[in-house]
Amino acid sequence: MADPATPASATATLAAGGVGDGVAPVVEGHDLVKRWGSTSVLIGTDLTIGPGVTGLLGSNGAGKTTLLGMILGLSPPDSGELRVLGLDPTTAGPEVRARIGYSPEHHRLPSDVRVHDFVRHIAEVHGLPKRAAINRASDVLWQVGLGEERFRPLGTMSTGQRQRAKLAQAIVHDPTLILLDEPTDGLDPVQRDDMLDLIRRVGRDFGIHVLLSSHLLEEVERVCDGVIILRDGVVAESGALSSLRGASRGLLVEVTGTNAQVEALIGAMRAAGAAVELDGTRLLVSAADAAADPDVLHDLVRDSVAAHDVGLLRLQARTTTLEDVFLGMDP
Repeated sequence: MADPATPASATATLAAGGVGDGVAPVVEGHDLVKRWGSTSVLIGTDLTIGPGVTGLLGSNGAGKTTLLGMILGLSPPDSGELRVLGLDPTTAGPEVRARIGYSPEHHRLPSDVRVHDFVRHIAEVHGLPKRAAINRASDVLWQVGLGEERFRPLGTMSTGQRQRAKLAQAIVHDPTLILLDEPTDGLDPVQRDDMLDLIRRVGRDFGIHVLLSSHLLEEVERVCDGVIILRDGVVAESGALSSLRGASRGLLVEVTGTNAQVEALIGAMRAAGAAVELDGTRLLVSAADAAADPDVLHDLVRDSVAAHDVGLLRLQARTTTLEDVFLGMDP
């Protein structure tokens, strides 16, 4: 495997952003268009994926698998430019695929082949000599927890074991980048936790860049450093998770009082410059100036509540979550 000390920080940004000084992007795309018949899947998509573990999020049919196929050079874009590890996968497909590992979503595995033989074969396909391929197959199967099962036919394995086998064949040739398409599909909660831990280890300890395609927000939050969100054929949001979530969205305030008291409270806070929305029995209060001191907003709510003689049941900060970003909610 690659040097475990290799740093695995990740950034996934819009093309206008970049991945940091001196850091080469893993994948770059500009104005990508992809159609299947009369259906446009990607329409003028720009993206930049940096090193580390990056989540590719989108609802079913958003184009995640299509994008993975384009990165592999299996389905060229109808227009636009795409670079993977500095190469054009349309014209340099074999070179790109030699440096990439791929774990597909579906379990189309030869049922009568032993898992060790399958992983060894994939290693040989990627150019490893037979003896080296045998040794590497054994090594990675132990790494993914299938060492004691390595001589079992794939058809006798559970869904969780087959997912591990797919991960093993994706990393057996020590690729620079691996693409994982729904790697926890069909797993129970315990198996899902184990698989996510394995993926995190691959990115952190082996120094392999990971692009994890999923529709599950919790998975991406668990293991990824950056995220790209596909929506309506374009990259709707992208960046480091730390920059996309956690931003202040004001305060959530819950009060008790008559309708007249609450309406007067809302009017007073709006007159003082706050933006106030009524959500059932709760008030969503934010500063008109996003850069305003949060303490000023707290003081405004406190003083307004006291001045209008209403009861305060709850006062808490509202922060942007990955779900907010995924659903396209404004911060």
